[in-house]
Formats: sequence, C-alpha cells, structure tokens
Amino acid sequence: MSQHVISVKVENKFGVLARVSGLFSARGYNIDSLAVSRTENEDISVMTIVVNGDDRILEQVKKQLNKLIDVIKVSDHAVQSSVQRELALIKLNCPAAKRGEILQLAELFKAEVADISLKTITFSIKGDSEKIDRFVELASPYGIKESMRTGLVSILKERD
Repeated sequence: MSQHVISVKVENKFGVLARVSGLFSARGYNIDSLAVSRTENEDISVMTIVVNGDDRILEQVKKQLNKLIDVIKVSDHAVQSSVQRELALIKLNCPAAKRGEILQLAELFKAEVADISLKTITFSIKGDSEKIDRFVELASPYGIKESMRTGLVSILKERD
C-alpha cells in the first residue's frame, strides 16, 4: 500500500468536515493526516487528506468525494507534482550536560527553539514528513517528553 495525498476544495460550511470524514469511516478507510484551512476566498476551504491504499482505493475515494454536495474539486497531490510540508513541536528532556549536543542536532535540521527550561527544550521543525521522522528518530535517545505534528499540507506546483 502506498500513501496518497488528496486535496479537497469545499464550501466553507458547517458540517462539511463531518460529511467528508464520515465518507472515509463508512467505507473503512483510515485518514492518516488531515489539515483544513480557509482559502483566500473565505467561502471556500481546502482539506489536505493523507490516506494509505492502492490506486484502486484512491480512485474510489476521489469518486465518492466528488459526489458530496459541498465538494468543489478533488485532486491527487502526488509528491513529484506538489510541494508538501508538515510542522512538528517536539519537547525533549534536556539536562545541562546534553544541551550543546541537542542544540547541534537541532541546527542540522534547522529546528527552532520554541521554548526552553532548566530540564526541557521544545523545538519547532518544518519540512517534509521524512525530515521530521528522521529528527524524531535521532532525538529519541534524549527522551521525547511530548510531541505534536500538524497534518501534511500540500499545494500543486506550477508548470510553466
């Protein structure tokens, strides 16, 4: 199974998110990631949905989404044709003896210090999912106290 990123442009109305997520749950599909935002037009929102499945499942999901009344447009955002980013906040144990080492790791990943205390340090990191996964993997030995990730956001690349 492969990961698919679907962008769904919808009318910005009450209940639309529930109908879209209900479509997935009714068919037994799990949403791995979901990000929703209003667009430059306040009457329209865009949902970026990440699902796992084969191409047949992707086509089925797209057809079902297009049948929903408040859906304006559904598009597949393949990695090679879109810009994709994610944001994570990661709070690590940070004893004084390890602080320099931890800050060096963060610098390699261009992670920013969002908060710092005597015992912990919280980083903000943005990038593709693989970059964030790698940072989490390398930061884990220091002890992750808490972490939170946004859903993936995606926008199609322009082809001139």
